[in-house]
Amino acid sequence: MSMTKKTVGIVGARGHTGAELIRLVAGHPALELAFVSSRELDGQRVDAHVAEYRGELRYSSPAHEELPRLGADVVVLALPNGKAAACVAAFDAAGADPVIVDLSADHRFDDRWYYGLPELTRDRWRGERRISNPGCYATAMQLSIAPLKDLLAAPPVCFGVSGYSGAGTTPSDKNDPDKLRDNLMPYALTGHMHEREASAHLGLPVEFMPHVAPHFRGLTVTTSLYLARAAKREDVLQRFRQAYAGEKLVSVVDEAPWVSRIAHRHHAEVGGFALSADGKRVVVVATLDNLLKGAATQAMQNINRAIGCAELEGIPLP
Repeated sequence: MSMTKKTVGIVGARGHTGAELIRLVAGHPALELAFVSSRELDGQRVDAHVAEYRGELRYSSPAHEELPRLGADVVVLALPNGKAAACVAAFDAAGADPVIVDLSADHRFDDRWYYGLPELTRDRWRGERRISNPGCYATAMQLSIAPLKDLLAAPPVCFGVSGYSGAGTTPSDKNDPDKLRDNLMPYALTGHMHEREASAHLGLPVEFMPHVAPHFRGLTVTTSLYLARAAKREDVLQRFRQAYAGEKLVSVVDEAPWVSRIAHRHHAEVGGFALSADGKRVVVVATLDNLLKGAATQAMQNINRAIGCAELEGIPLP
């Protein structure tokens, strides 16, 4: 690989995921930051907010039509849902073709974009330069369901609990520590975006009930899988081990994983594998850090593939 580094621009870098991306880019041997945009932090030094970054770069606030002129090889859109399309349109209008990784849900249902959950969609990679990064909950759900997909008799039912960093930085009930204290807050109990996302990409209906808890980062998804025929625990466990054999960022564990053990780590853990007495219901538990494997780390996997690096380059392994 050439020693010339590829440049990365991050649009919407004020949020929690933007900070994690800056950290990953700062530690990557083949990448360097070209720009980081944030209206709220415009003009402030990046290293004043992200200590891992070493350099003189400051946050900026370019208009959409200015983005193509900034010349980044890779552009990450770390924006709220509904905000990415205008940025993409600006690159199209300018005839610019950087690798674009969209962290929002805006392109997760668009067949023209590659849906980048590498452990499940790696064989669909066709060198696309427009990449839709999966949602955090949707990642955990799909990893929990995919190995048993062909045995299912009914829609999987998923109960999710996330730390409040998943609600972003814009103030709301779901990221208010006072309102969350000693509380578990249910929301969007049908039709959640990640329910639709997991259903679309697994090709089967998935039912999902999300909640937000007082901890800051990390999520748990507990999934009931109803089987068409009775199974044994060792067979279920073997299916998961075979499905994720060699996957450095998915660990199959025997016991149900704890969310407190996944915070600040870059991989997902899948475990539990409890069976009902008749062997026709399996309960699987998945945990991941919503800001890392649920967002920034997965984006880095996709960036690496798009620029020709090893998929795990620059990602601290478990």
